[in-house]
Amino acid sequence: MSSKKVLAVLVGGGPAPGINAVISAAVIEAINEGFDVLGVQDGFKWLIREDTAKVRPLRIEDVSRIHLNGGSILGTARDNPTKSPEAISTVIKSLRSLGVTHLVTIGGDDTALSSSYVASHSDQQIHTVHVPKTIDNDLPLPSYIPTFGYQTARHYGVEIVENLMEDARSTNRWFIVVAMGRKAGFLALGIGKAAGATLTLIGEEFGRDTIAFAEICDIVEGAIIKRRAMHRPHGVAVLAEGLIEKLDPQEMADLQDVERDEHGHIRFAEVDLARKVKAEVQGRLSARGIRVTITNKNIGYELRCAAPIPFDMAYCRDLGYSAIRFLLNGGSGAMISVQGGRMVPLPFSEIRETETGKTRVRLVNVKSEGYRVAREYMIRLEAEDFQDLRQIAKLASAGNLTAQEFRDRFEYLTAVKNEE
Repeated sequence: MSSKKVLAVLVGGGPAPGINAVISAAVIEAINEGFDVLGVQDGFKWLIREDTAKVRPLRIEDVSRIHLNGGSILGTARDNPTKSPEAISTVIKSLRSLGVTHLVTIGGDDTALSSSYVASHSDQQIHTVHVPKTIDNDLPLPSYIPTFGYQTARHYGVEIVENLMEDARSTNRWFIVVAMGRKAGFLALGIGKAAGATLTLIGEEFGRDTIAFAEICDIVEGAIIKRRAMHRPHGVAVLAEGLIEKLDPQEMADLQDVERDEHGHIRFAEVDLARKVKAEVQGRLSARGIRVTITNKNIGYELRCAAPIPFDMAYCRDLGYSAIRFLLNGGSGAMISVQGGRMVPLPFSEIRETETGKTRVRLVNVKSEGYRVAREYMIRLEAEDFQDLRQIAKLASAGNLTAQEFRDRFEYLTAVKNEE
């Protein structure tokens, strides 16, 4: 058997700032340690089809300065080799035909699962290491360790929301903004908290599996009314995209024709939550003679291929270097992390859900001090708003409702907070 070490590098899932920095650091360190390095174009897409024509050698001069750039020089795709034994078998056959002995995958939870399959289904002959990437910040790392790309996405997301807040103030309108995050609300909360958005709504705060679309609209409408009572007819509400997945199944029934990705997930970009909330809330207010201009906006695609901020540039170089050191030490079948300046591998077996075999998802801890601070600075209907008759009358008047109508419509929202 040849002792030649051949490393393949590929990227799966959605783009995230810092991918190129991981590629750069991994390729340079691997070459310096005697590996031949191959760049695999478009994730597992072509390997599943037993097409190795789009795999190319990578040299140090190809990658030495790419850490400054957004996007991925290797592209990325969501093709899923775990869907069938045939698919994963073809991937391993393709890698073996290229002489690959080691594999670095860069991606989110689905790519992590695919990486673990390559290790296990090759009888550990192909050593794998996964570098966790997602602007959703939802992989099972310690709470103080972000996934790479998140800090850059939040940075540019805050700039967008700050500009929308100024537009809202200048034109006396509201913006309903939906921020990416399939299950976890980290990006929405991070943007809303840092920018000082009027309110931010994430799925984790409900503490239950399903929520009604009407409840989301009630929270937004309640904030608009409270702002009107403060003589501020403008604001920005940031909603987490993951709220879509928590909608009542009956309300999701009409989404069966929505396009889904290779992993069976609804393409959330196809479900315009911001537009639906805008239409419902604006319609309610208009029916009561209240004219409010509401504009809907989705943000996420603007953030994914941004050039990384210095934090992610440096962090991703650490991750790429650490991935190669892990492989050189004989490691395999793990997700790499850097904690307190030290490489800490997390075995795939420890980050999977026992029931599904899928990678665990980290959610926002709504009992944390960080979340409590974010919540304290939002403008939302709170329990104290229903404890003073004069405040109730003021809010009811701002919403063109009687005091009793106001209580009947909105007081239940304070019980929701108490469930957290």
